[in-house]
Amino acid sequence: MSADSVSLKSLEQQFEELCSIINYHRSRASQAVNEQQLLTAWNVGAYVSYKLKTQEWGSKVVTQFVEYMRIHVPEQKGFGRANIYNMVMLYEEYSSPAFLTLIGKYLSSTIVQSGIGQLENIDSNVVNDNEVKTVRSVASQIVQFPIGQMPGILLYTSYTNHIAILNQCKAAEQRLFYILYAHRERLKVKELQRCISNDTYSSLLGSKHNLSKGLLDVYSNAPVLFKDTAFIDFLGLPQKYSEKKLRMGLVQHMKQFILELGKDFLFVDQEYTLEVGASVFKADLLFFHRGLQALVAIELKRRKFHPKDLGQLEFYLEALDRDVKRTNENPSIGIILCPEADKTVVEYAMSRSMSPTMVAEYKRQLIPKEKMQMLLQQYCDLVQIEKGGNDD
Repeated sequence: MSADSVSLKSLEQQFEELCSIINYHRSRASQAVNEQQLLTAWNVGAYVSYKLKTQEWGSKVVTQFVEYMRIHVPEQKGFGRANIYNMVMLYEEYSSPAFLTLIGKYLSSTIVQSGIGQLENIDSNVVNDNEVKTVRSVASQIVQFPIGQMPGILLYTSYTNHIAILNQCKAAEQRLFYILYAHRERLKVKELQRCISNDTYSSLLGSKHNLSKGLLDVYSNAPVLFKDTAFIDFLGLPQKYSEKKLRMGLVQHMKQFILELGKDFLFVDQEYTLEVGASVFKADLLFFHRGLQALVAIELKRRKFHPKDLGQLEFYLEALDRDVKRTNENPSIGIILCPEADKTVVEYAMSRSMSPTMVAEYKRQLIPKEKMQMLLQQYCDLVQIEKGGNDD
C-alpha cells in the first residue's frame, strides 16, 4: 500500500472522527438547541484549530473536509468553509487566557465555569457504539493538549450572535458586554449588529454626568440601564425638521426606537394628556419600564439642551406621580432627548435636581477606559443578580 493511500485513509478517518463529533452533538439538539450548537462549534473549532496549529492540516484540507461533508453527510448544514473558520475563531478567542482572565475578573465563578457536558461525557443511549468509541478516542486525543471547558457565559446568547460579536468587536471588554447585553435584551443577530454598529457599549456605559441626583438616589442601577446616546438614523430626517415630525417619526418606527432605548420599555402613548387644575399639558412620549416598574416620560427637543427644559419635565413627572402612577409603581422618570447638550450645563442642571431625570443626545461620545471598566463591572453585577433571581 502506497504512502499516499495510507495518508488518504488516515485523513478520511480524521474526517469521520470530526463527523462523529458533529453527529453526537446534533443528536442532542432537541434537548438544548443553543447549548448543543455552541458545543458543536466549540469542539469542532478545537479539533480543527489543533490540526491547523500542529500543521497536520492546511487550508486545503479544511476545504477537503467541507467537500467530504457535502458528499457523505449532505443533511448536515452549516459546515461550509467560512463557518468552519468561524468555529475555530470562536474556540480560539473564547479559550484564550486573556478572555478567561477577563470573565474571571467581572463574573462569579458559577457563570464562568461550565456545567455542561464536554466530549468525554458520552451518553451511550444517544449515539451508537461506534460513535461513542470514536468520540471518546477524539476526547482522549484532545485532552492531551491544553483545552478547558467551554465557559458557561457563552450559553447566554446564540452562536450567530457570538460570531457577530467576534467579527465586529476587537476588545475583550466589548465582547463580554455584548454577550450580556444580547442576553438581557433578548436580541436577534440583526438587532445585535445594529447595537454594535451604534456603539451601545459606549452609549450605555459612558460618562453619566447627564443623570440627576434624584435619578441616582432612587434608581441606583440607572447608569447601566439608560443610554446617553440614541441613534435615530432610521427616521431619515431632513436637515430641518420640527419636533412634531420627530415625534411622529419615532411613533411610526417604534420598534426601532425601543431597540435603541432597551426592550424593557413599553410604549404607552404620544402627546399624553395631563390635566392639572384648569390647564391641559401634553407629554411628548410616555413609556412604562418593566424592569423598574415606573412610567418614563420623554420630552423631544430639536435644539440644544437648555436648563429651562428640566423645569417643564419635572412638572410633568409631578403630575404623573400624583395622578397617573399606581400605588405599586415606582417614581416616574423623565428623559430629555435633544440633538446636543453642553456637558457643563447639563452637570450644573442635574446636580441639584431631586427628580429622576436625565438628558440623552443623538451623538456619540468618547469614554475614558477606566470609567468604562468600572461601569462594565456594574453591568456584569446587574446581569448576575437578575440571572440569580430568574433561576429561583
